[in-house]
Amino acid sequence: MRTLVDIPDDALAKLDDLRERRGVSRAELIRTAIGDLLKRNPPVTPEDAFGVWRGREIDGLEHQRRLRDEW
Repeated sequence: MRTLVDIPDDALAKLDDLRERRGVSRAELIRTAIGDLLKRNPPVTPEDAFGVWRGREIDGLEHQRRLRDEW
């Protein structure tokens, strides 16, 4: 799929320097950078929330009651 992206001139110049050193195209560098970004930031799933409350001194319902008492 093709997309249009605005890249500042100074970043584009650095990208071209890197492209020349590596002997690859701009597109390949950008695809690699996007792939690396996505690997470092996997999607969040509902399962990721399980156990978030573990280790708290009070249970979730008591926490809600305390917050509502502040109203």
